[in-house]
Amino acid sequence: MSGLDPSSIDTLESCNSTWMFDRQNMQFRRLLKGLDLDSMSASTNWRPYFGLEIDDESGAFVIKLNEPGTRLLRAWRHQDPCPQCGTTKTTEISLSDLKEAMDS
Repeated sequence: MSGLDPSSIDTLESCNSTWMFDRQNMQFRRLLKGLDLDSMSASTNWRPYFGLEIDDESGAFVIKLNEPGTRLLRAWRHQDPCPQCGTTKTTEISLSDLKEAMDS
């Protein structure tokens, strides 16, 4: 993807996904974890977002999908041990898979 600045990408880890947020272009994508799929099949396309709120205390984050804030996605950051999924290990995603996801 042209115009993507790696320094403007933030990642958040939830129990099932790695979330990538491109602050510069206000877009995000989600890479599913733990599936035996290639990285392109296990990720969403880049989608616009209008805000991201992270609650450091609870680990919750909310993605505002439209300007008025009437469409939202909510997820929780994976922790160790994790009160959301009950596991203690985070599934890893390789740097090459992250780079491939950024470039597609």
